[in-house]
Amino acid sequence: MEAMRVFVLLFNARTENEGIHTIRLATPDGKERHIIMMFESEDDATRYAMLLEAQDFHVPTVEEIDSEEIEAFCRGSGYESKLIPVGFVPQSPEERVFLAPPEANLTDTDWTLEEPPEAGEAESESELSNSELDDIRRRLEGLL
Repeated sequence: MEAMRVFVLLFNARTENEGIHTIRLATPDGKERHIIMMFESEDDATRYAMLLEAQDFHVPTVEEIDSEEIEAFCRGSGYESKLIPVGFVPQSPEERVFLAPPEANLTDTDWTLEEPPEAGEAESESELSNSELDDIRRRLEGLL
């Protein structure tokens, strides 16, 4: 694949404790595949991050990065990468996880959530209520 700028979901971005969001899928032989999603659209990456938040998962940061960096990381770690193009349409039930996270999230991660900044240091630009997140999730699921 030709190098391009893509958007990935990072936890504790730009810290020593940085982690990247992966999807873990079982293979028919009982093994696991770890897939890093590379979103072509920042909006799609942001929407996926909001869906994770709606499931009470740690909220990732959407970061732009060169696709070659992700692919090199995947080769070195035994992970796979998946480009999620604008207008992505799943071709199988397995691919639905690239539009909406699975209901079950991994509780033990290879990284630890960094403490948020102290009050006054940095405030969230906007916070959505649970009902707003549920409404967004219902509308997104309606697109599937």
